[in-house]
Amino acid sequence: MVLKTFGWSFAVTALGLVAAVLIGGWTAFGIVLILSILEISLSFDNAVVNAGILKKMSAFWQKIFLTIGILIAVFGMRLVFPVLIVAISASLGPIEAVDLALNDANRYEELVTDAHPSIAAFGGIFLLMIFLDFIFEDRDIKWLHWLERPLAKLGKVEMLSACIALITLLITALYLAPKAHLHAGSADKAETVLLSGVAGLITYLVVGGLSGFFENRLEEAEEREHEAEEEAKQEGKKVTGMALVGKAAFFMFLYLEVLDASFSFDGVIGAFAITNDIILMALGLGIGAMYVRSLTVYLVRQGTLDDYVYLEHGAHYAIGALATILLITIRFEVNEIITGLIGVILIAWSFWSSVRRNRAIAAAEGKAESSGEKAEVSSGV
Repeated sequence: MVLKTFGWSFAVTALGLVAAVLIGGWTAFGIVLILSILEISLSFDNAVVNAGILKKMSAFWQKIFLTIGILIAVFGMRLVFPVLIVAISASLGPIEAVDLALNDANRYEELVTDAHPSIAAFGGIFLLMIFLDFIFEDRDIKWLHWLERPLAKLGKVEMLSACIALITLLITALYLAPKAHLHAGSADKAETVLLSGVAGLITYLVVGGLSGFFENRLEEAEEREHEAEEEAKQEGKKVTGMALVGKAAFFMFLYLEVLDASFSFDGVIGAFAITNDIILMALGLGIGAMYVRSLTVYLVRQGTLDDYVYLEHGAHYAIGALATILLITIRFEVNEIITGLIGVILIAWSFWSSVRRNRAIAAAEGKAESSGEKAEVSSGV
């Protein structure tokens, strides 16, 4: 099971590390290895959240996510995206930007750093919306009862998540946008942050809205199909599958890709703290992305989210922390180790809470069975 799920990840790791040695020797090997670990630690919460969505999809779309999806994740976000943001921010052509990335790494890093406020604003608001929509939803299972119970009551207010996200964006643009010198026009940075954040909010609303719409339609279609199958069994007829399933799965797949892209922002930007070599960066982050994908599928197939019910909570709190950190990095520098550790700690905490819950339930069931056996013995006597 492990080899089947992680086989491609192991193969890409071996090829990537060999390529690193051939490109830059053992120094490059170390850089790629560090980048891989960085990407996995920063994106573990991504895998948990993705698994919650992916488990609703068919085996076919899970394979699409692990094949075509990984091409988008590795080549799109880890290689093309850094070059694309440089091209847009520096008003360069795509070919010129690639040439810059390969032949003038220092200038390339400088341009990416300059584009960081817009990237952080877009990704920060997108992730913040995911977190807010989660904590404002009234769920049967609550992890931090003292916090989630009152927030669920607040969540009954319409459009509360969007209002909070917009207020947060406004405060970020006013107080966290980099203050340039008077002749440089500091207002431009605030405007850039504001526009990028609004774009992130619109992206979330559009993609999430479409996904939710088709997911609801899918559930309705499945109910109708189930009823039709029951009738067909009685009449001895066959019922063909419904085309709506494909639409629903496609938009959920699209939502997963946008979600993965948003999670990738901190990893791509943080990678420049380790190296400004675009090739080594693509190798390291690509290896990490493969493991995140495989881990997502593993969590789905093993049913881990069903066994450890608080994992999804911990992942969403990690998303909230990551969103906050991304917005803070618009003005202040935050060490990537801190970013990664916060996510790992929150998920580890939620995992341990899930284990304790399972043990408590098992102990309660054991006592109930023991009491039942004693009652039977007493009645028999």
